[in-house]
Amino acid sequence: MELFLVAFGALFSIMNPLGTVPVFVGLTQEHSKKERAVTAFWTAIDVLVILLLSFFAGKYILSFFGISLNALKIAGGLIIASSGFALLTGKFREHKGMKRKKVQEDIQNREAISLTPLAIPMLAGPGTISLLIAYNQEFQMISEIMTILGAMFLAAFTIYLILKSAHLIVKFLGASGINALSRIIGFIVIAIGVEYIIVSITSIFRNL
Repeated sequence: MELFLVAFGALFSIMNPLGTVPVFVGLTQEHSKKERAVTAFWTAIDVLVILLLSFFAGKYILSFFGISLNALKIAGGLIIASSGFALLTGKFREHKGMKRKKVQEDIQNREAISLTPLAIPMLAGPGTISLLIAYNQEFQMISEIMTILGAMFLAAFTIYLILKSAHLIVKFLGASGINALSRIIGFIVIAIGVEYIIVSITSIFRNL
């Protein structure tokens, strides 16, 4: 149960679906309620597929590029911490490349937005992928794998519920409320990234 809560908490914090709510609302302003629900559903499915691929293909990626687990954790920790800093300073969209004029024009002209920009890079970005690759190397027991899979499915389902209710969330919390929550989550994300770096550096020194 502890692993499940840790894995789900880490995934939810790093992906930060609440931070994606304003983007989702902006891109689906002219959509019907049914169309928004469909977009939310396929976004959650796309995220889940990315999470599964990241987790199960992780060891092959590390092996192919000859990357050690500690190196991955340090790199992933830096990415995660930078994502958290972007949330904390209110620059989440800029960090994800959403402020660029060409990107904005491309998004507005695209009919299908579930895969990009919602699933990638807004939700399942490099930080999430590196976290799952690290999990793949750390947890090898069947029970641990099933627990992490359960956390991934719950994270994807939570994304679906949040995006489906995005317009209601904006009305209830407002922009300031979402911004405040994102900053709190950002602080947690920074702590997760720093913890990964500390654990990796400690492991390196122990092996010397």
